[in-house]
Amino acid sequence: MFYRSTVTDRPALSLPAIHASHGGCWLRDGFATRGVGKGDAIVAAADTPLLMLNAPLVASRLGYPDLSGLDLLELYAFIHPARFVVPTPKGLAHALDLDEPRGDDSVPLLLQQAAEALLAVCENDDWAEREGAWTGLQSLIRMRWPWASLLTQRIRKPAKAERWLFAKLPEWEEAAERPQPAQVVLGDASIATRLAELTGQDAETRPAQQDYAREAAKAFAPRSTQRQPHMVLAQAGTGTGKTFGYLAPASLWAEQSGGTVWVSTYTKALQRQLRRESRRAFPAERKGKPPVVVRKGRENYLCLLNLEDALQGGFGGRAAILAQLVARWAAYSQDGDMIGGDLPGWLGTLFRKRGIAALTDQRGECVYAGCPHYRKCFIERSARASAGAELVIANHALVMVNAARGRDAAQRPTRIVFDEGHHVFEAADSTFAAALTGAETIELRRWVIGPEAKSRGRRRGLAARLADVASYDEEGARAIAQAREAAEALPGDGWLARIVESTPSGPLEELLSAARALTYARDESGGQDAGYGLETEVAQLDGPFIEVAGRAQEALEALRKPLVRLGLRLEALIEDGPDWLDGPARARIEGARGAIGWRTDLLAGWIALLARLGGPGDPDFVDWVEVERSDGREWDVGLHRHYLDPMKPFANTVLAPAHGVMMTSATLRDGEDWDSAIARSGAPHIEVAPRLFAAESPFNYASQAEVLIVTDVAKGDIPALAAAYGRLIEASGGGALGLFTAIRRLRAVYGRIADRLARGGLPLFAQHVDPIDTGTLVDIFRDDPRASLLGTDALRDGVDVPGDSLRLVVMEQVPWPKPSILHRARRLAGGGQTYDDRIIRARLAQAFGRLIRSIGDKGHFVVLSAAFPSRLLSAFPPGTPIRRVTLDVALQSVAGSVSKPELTPSRPEGIS
Repeated sequence: MFYRSTVTDRPALSLPAIHASHGGCWLRDGFATRGVGKGDAIVAAADTPLLMLNAPLVASRLGYPDLSGLDLLELYAFIHPARFVVPTPKGLAHALDLDEPRGDDSVPLLLQQAAEALLAVCENDDWAEREGAWTGLQSLIRMRWPWASLLTQRIRKPAKAERWLFAKLPEWEEAAERPQPAQVVLGDASIATRLAELTGQDAETRPAQQDYAREAAKAFAPRSTQRQPHMVLAQAGTGTGKTFGYLAPASLWAEQSGGTVWVSTYTKALQRQLRRESRRAFPAERKGKPPVVVRKGRENYLCLLNLEDALQGGFGGRAAILAQLVARWAAYSQDGDMIGGDLPGWLGTLFRKRGIAALTDQRGECVYAGCPHYRKCFIERSARASAGAELVIANHALVMVNAARGRDAAQRPTRIVFDEGHHVFEAADSTFAAALTGAETIELRRWVIGPEAKSRGRRRGLAARLADVASYDEEGARAIAQAREAAEALPGDGWLARIVESTPSGPLEELLSAARALTYARDESGGQDAGYGLETEVAQLDGPFIEVAGRAQEALEALRKPLVRLGLRLEALIEDGPDWLDGPARARIEGARGAIGWRTDLLAGWIALLARLGGPGDPDFVDWVEVERSDGREWDVGLHRHYLDPMKPFANTVLAPAHGVMMTSATLRDGEDWDSAIARSGAPHIEVAPRLFAAESPFNYASQAEVLIVTDVAKGDIPALAAAYGRLIEASGGGALGLFTAIRRLRAVYGRIADRLARGGLPLFAQHVDPIDTGTLVDIFRDDPRASLLGTDALRDGVDVPGDSLRLVVMEQVPWPKPSILHRARRLAGGGQTYDDRIIRARLAQAFGRLIRSIGDKGHFVVLSAAFPSRLLSAFPPGTPIRRVTLDVALQSVAGSVSKPELTPSRPEGIS
């Protein structure tokens, strides 16, 4: 089954293997590897299953979307579920302790060796993930999974039947309610001691970090006045050590007070970093329970009921194979987190349909205690663990939602550290907005009514979820029936097609149709940028539009009223429950009451939006109508309402109930000016004067970095832009992060330079092009110092790539704000050009912050824009050299500072 390689003397599976990159295609179909054209590669792949790594990526390189074969990533996910690997030949070699391939032509042999190494694991007595493998394999055999026949020869049948996944997952336990935290004051000496423990006794003393930790402790002092939390705004330049700086007082306070500290982030990358670094501040267990818990929204976790449905026939074809691999992972997962947790980010991208999303609770259809797996639910376990945790690592949106509509007021965060604090405004803007759109209204219809016509799945409407309540409580049954009838007025399946064809059905579809017609009537783009959405302000509306809005408002009110009554009936039922209302039933009804409360609040927001259409505008809000489009295709239509200042509801909902809040970031303030940071913290809305602290970065930017503003690449000249990117990446020998403000330009540049760079041994990856999730793209980039990565806003901050893997950042142009209706209103209220400049400087500072992450880093920050105003140069750290140069001079500077042969790759998390 295998032969000995004369090159590396490693056993290799004797099956043909293929590797394709932008540099070419290589096929190994015997004992030799040869270069082949794309046509020959496609013919070979169609004739027989080939070994490959990341089939969708290989298919993209070949231009053959129907490619299939023996994907080593699928095999790895089966044999080592919940174990990290960078999905590249090099990453696979490291994970399996094999020799790295010397070049593309060496990859097919590596694939054969890796296949044999993985299959051999199944025969080892110490295979850590053996349990459940044989049982799962039997299902995969029936699904004709390509790897099944090879695994059958290697995995022996266990002596006794293996337990079903749902039988072996542990159950969570109810816990007594925690007492109120003790009121403690942290001393400077104890903070310094704890900080030294976290950083290590041999660590270099950093006075700025010590000052930062002492200032962070002020947020944990006892509160003296209701609705007046202690607030600390702390800017800490990159390299200050802010994570340990706030974990030191946070861990001390949690330990001494018996309370919970919430640390909130904006990016999943920082969440992963915090989970890793918190291990120094907290033990793995305390009294048999984890003191650190990661919390995310429900849509991030595996839903066991969805998985069970998928395993029992709900998924077909390739999606059914994905369900089996997820089931393997679920048995070994730390917490069931499918998005940014220990499920490999690349797994879902191996399967064409959005199978991962279908296995989570994306649509709020949880039945809580009515679920047979409720006691083993990952989501419920996480929520209960956080109630007793010392540190909860969450994200900005979850903290805000939990504060606004958390089911248990006692579990709402009262001591909060907002890391990546410069994104709190953005998160609040999204959380407290209202969107009366087709997509939102049809989801509400499905939640009330349940499945209709040929709908598949387990979704159930209100009547089915609360059948026992309806049979017991006549008034509750009447409210359910009235809500069911009123929901018929909401858009149904096929709503968008009817609106486009001007044949709407019902008052809400009529409103959306009128909104779409109004938007196109007022469009002044002349058909330009057809791939982007269109919008128009809600102003100067004619009588017919207001009449349509009035009928829609009446329809929404007709739905809201019975839902309010139903919520009151459920509340009464819980307070004075019948004999059949046991613990699980009570939990299910409490969950339904919470869900109903959320929907009635949603409806109230929509009604308020429509009620103002015929009268004067509310100065607290910005309203507009939008047709949302992507790649020239319409996908949603609706009315939108955002707070002019979203920190107003944030202050009342999150800040006022809290006892201590810290907001921290490397880019919190604008230069030396704190005014914007204070305004965007929400503090003025509750009349709190926050403490202010700033620490400069310890890096020597004068010698470590240089900003080059290239003056001879014309705006809008895509060939020139692509040529500049290609030449800069070649000059740096890879290690480049390219940032774009438009996906269209990113794709155009990538298409022009990827092949050329690959032929020079410089792999190029890109968001929105490669069929790989963003987190995995960053892992690949971090692991290979000759690779480069192109991306958009998601890569502008939250990406931590220290070392030689990132030594050049290139921005295509100045990151001007998008001229939307919402931005126009805030710009007018915020000082015009001054407001824009603050936003741009913050974006530049965040992007520049990707470049220098450690004391030994060096690199260049290049902006390809002659129109770079001098007033924006203060975005860069003091002392950073800044030059306006031609492209040729920039290339000389980049090439002159790079020592390509001595590059040492940085290792991503999980690789030793």
